Amino acid sequence: MAADVVGYSRMMAADEAGTLQTLKRYRETVFDPAVAMHGGRLVKLVGDGALVEFASVVDAVRCALSIQRAGEASITLRIGINLGDVIIDGDDIYGDGVNVAARLEPLAEPGGVCISAIVMESVGNRVDTVFRDGGDVSVKNIDRPIRIWTWHPRGDGAATPARSGASGPDQRPEEQASIAVLAFDNMSGDPEQEYFSDGITEDIITDLSRIGDLLVIARNSSFAYKGRNPDIRTVGRELGVASVLEGSVRRAGNRVRITAQLIDAGTGAHLWAERYDRDMTDIFAVQDEVTRAIVDALKVELTPSETRRKRLVDAPTKSTEAHDLFLRGREALLSSANTKENFELALASFTRAIELDPDYAEPYVGLAHAYNRDFQNKYTGRPDSKDLSARFSAIGLEKGPDLPYAHYMAGLVKFWENDLEGSAASIGRALALNPNFALALGMRGLDKVYGGAPLDAVPDMERAMRLDPLMGHQCFHFIGTAYLVAGEYEKAVDAFEERIRRAPTTDLTRGMLISALGHLGRIEEARRVHGELKDLNPRYSFAEHIARLPFSNPADAERIRDGYASTGLDD
Repeated sequence: MAADVVGYSRMMAADEAGTLQTLKRYRETVFDPAVAMHGGRLVKLVGDGALVEFASVVDAVRCALSIQRAGEASITLRIGINLGDVIIDGDDIYGDGVNVAARLEPLAEPGGVCISAIVMESVGNRVDTVFRDGGDVSVKNIDRPIRIWTWHPRGDGAATPARSGASGPDQRPEEQASIAVLAFDNMSGDPEQEYFSDGITEDIITDLSRIGDLLVIARNSSFAYKGRNPDIRTVGRELGVASVLEGSVRRAGNRVRITAQLIDAGTGAHLWAERYDRDMTDIFAVQDEVTRAIVDALKVELTPSETRRKRLVDAPTKSTEAHDLFLRGREALLSSANTKENFELALASFTRAIELDPDYAEPYVGLAHAYNRDFQNKYTGRPDSKDLSARFSAIGLEKGPDLPYAHYMAGLVKFWENDLEGSAASIGRALALNPNFALALGMRGLDKVYGGAPLDAVPDMERAMRLDPLMGHQCFHFIGTAYLVAGEYEKAVDAFEERIRRAPTTDLTRGMLISALGHLGRIEEARRVHGELKDLNPRYSFAEHIARLPFSNPADAERIRDGYASTGLDD
């Protein structure tokens, strides 16, 4: 696989230091992890290009598709793939097989992939996309015509025919509009109002996420910049977005002032700005105006159903106090401090919101989420937490049938009830309503991992990482689990080690890594990892860990147990 950055010379001429930093970040967050997950070996870097070797042609194609589907705004690649014999010289490779890959790369569209006919024949229908026949082409230093096939993410097979030469440096693919919404500053002069400014930000993220043709970064990643006053261009590079929304909220009595400004992440230029002074009763109207203004500024094309809607943001309740309580409860639930105190605050807030408006769907879903947390974390020790989660989930779904959050919680409830088919159906509905729902994408991947189709989960996990890049380490755990269940142990080790590199204190991932190493016969490494695990969590039990995972096929769980047992380590 040969890859090259489009327009690299022009980018370097405009901003050498920034380009090098951007390219480094791109390799760390997109390119290198994709290569590792698909079993590739980075042979060498040549300026702005890279040469990667794979043992499997299917893995090579899947890796290329994963990289290009990531849709990075700041870096665009062309990728060429060939299958053929190579000459090995130390760590380097060369020969006709390598030369053809290098000649195919400039024939790909920016953001696309070009493969040779032998690759196409070898892959068959084992990848989830369609390549377009580009015909026979003649390339430099190759004495025969080469049949090529091309793909571009613009339409999975709808790419324009390949050309006989490279595009000009300014020719770029049509990129999906992308945005990150930073946590709005609390300007109320009262730290206790922080939940309100965060809640308004979360609502705007959710409102934008439901626009089908807009890529919206998840809250976890955009809130990582809270309190840091970052350079917007840095945010754009790190999160891979073309635009950033920032703002502030000032609340005084029954009045609220919201300021918002949309910034081009590439140049730092302001695209749109507005200030809203309204009564609290108008808060949902303000959110609708902000959403529409961003859609207009980014020239996002609405679907016919979105166009027909009078408002993009519906008012979920007429009670401003109930909404305020829901925001307070949700912030407690989403807090990084996953404590019993925050659980109790969320419970009290949601319960009071329901008393004020019994038809308000979101607090019921919030209660379902809170009791699901109690079931997993055992805050209260009550035996009916899972049942309460299911009960409130059903009520929330009944009162909010078009609420993505409600369908996600229904899917989570069914997951823990071992109803993976029902979970997948609920998660599918959540994603139909909100295609940017990173948690739902991850959940859909989990349904596949535990439901007997582990390799089908990898694209969902990769997409979830694109939407939530700073929390992507969790996806590496489940990608590793997918490969472990599928018996692809080397890839499982690569994914688990990447997760540990990003989250050094994880115990669960080390448990799974021991199993993968056991299958490979790497016993000494497994013992080293076991020592780390016991230092981190002396109470960890591999048997308990595996017992609570809802595998539909007992043989999948047994495969993981066998790998661990083969190390000879005590549970």
